[in-house]
Amino acid sequence: MTTTREIAATFGVKQVSTDPAWELHCAEWLRENHSTEALAEMFARFREGEGSFEVSIRRAVFRAVCRRVGSDIQIGPGVVLKHPETMEFGDCVFIGAQAMIQGRFDGTCRIGNHVWIGPQAYFDARDLVLEDYVGWGPGARVLGSAHTGEPVDIPVIATNLVIKPVVIGCGADIGVNSVILPGVHVGAHAIVGAGAVVTQDVPEYAVVAGVPAKILRLRK
Repeated sequence: MTTTREIAATFGVKQVSTDPAWELHCAEWLRENHSTEALAEMFARFREGEGSFEVSIRRAVFRAVCRRVGSDIQIGPGVVLKHPETMEFGDCVFIGAQAMIQGRFDGTCRIGNHVWIGPQAYFDARDLVLEDYVGWGPGARVLGSAHTGEPVDIPVIATNLVIKPVVIGCGADIGVNSVILPGVHVGAHAIVGAGAVVTQDVPEYAVVAGVPAKILRLRK
């Protein structure tokens, strides 16, 4: 007979570790002596390694290529960044294997402290904010832009893009394989169910699920 177990949280209560001094100095040297393009190529070179050396170098290059990176970041193998020079990360951020963060040269991407991003997540991060203590389930996606589809006599993919800001509030939890659409604000401490497609703002402490997502209850 299968039994349900409740165990203590680990990542959410983790204390921030101090980064090795050599790693910080290495990142500073890389930033001062290499172009953004060269740093991106270097990050790609160490993207897949899982040994301690590869992980450390990946962290140093990540810190050098991004706009700002806090302490104790964890970067899984296969993570892909586009326009990392626009990205800011807080303390104690975890980015799971094969996650992709797609920025834009003039965009904004801010990820707060103690944010956990599951494997194979996708972020259209052209105008994106994840506040502190956000949990992002494996395979969950956020879309921050959409084609206008006008004029209708040309392919949709050839029409202009409209970029709308997406904000995920403090302490919110985004379920496995869910999708957040452009312009959506998920309120603090809300829960988005697995596989949900969120087309409208989610109130604080709300639990939403479904396609399109609807409010099931309030956690308060």
